[in-house]
Amino acid sequence: MKVERLTGDALQAALGDLAQLRIAVFRAFPYLYDGDLDYERHYLRSYTDNPRAVLVAARDGDRIVGAATGMPLTDHADASQISGPLPPVERIFYCAESVLLPDYRGHGLGHAFFDLREAEARKQGFDFTLFCGVVRPEDHPMRPEGYRPLDGFWRKRGYEKAEGVTATFHWTDLGDTEESPHTLQAWIRRL
Repeated sequence: MKVERLTGDALQAALGDLAQLRIAVFRAFPYLYDGDLDYERHYLRSYTDNPRAVLVAARDGDRIVGAATGMPLTDHADASQISGPLPPVERIFYCAESVLLPDYRGHGLGHAFFDLREAEARKQGFDFTLFCGVVRPEDHPMRPEGYRPLDGFWRKRGYEKAEGVTATFHWTDLGDTEESPHTLQAWIRRL
């Protein structure tokens, strides 16, 4: 296994694989995202156009099995969707997502993703890192038996729920034909 920051030509070459990875991982609960390859490629290009952005990939040989992204919150399109009492946004580095295929979980890659993004945030002089996680009801009909949210992992990393801070993003759920709004809870850590 190799975890590396992708930049330049390596990032450009990986965009298709990264888009497919995001679609595959986000299909699972709690996101239940019915993804679109063109949208994903367009979204990921924002990381190629921003020198302050970071995209980290985990590889098993040549295969990308996980990825994590981040950039200053002021630079990210999601910033306008987040509302509630936050520190000044220019002090926040946004860890937009971490996606990892199920067979590779539990081996430290999630920690490596956070370590690399937090190191980049410190290097750029940020005081906080923030991410958002989707909120689904406990009795959601597609919640798998034995599902365990990642709250404990995030707390061990030093993150806490940012009380009163949420985001609303729109996507098409599996089985639906149109986008619908989804609430996400913000989690924050002082670096």
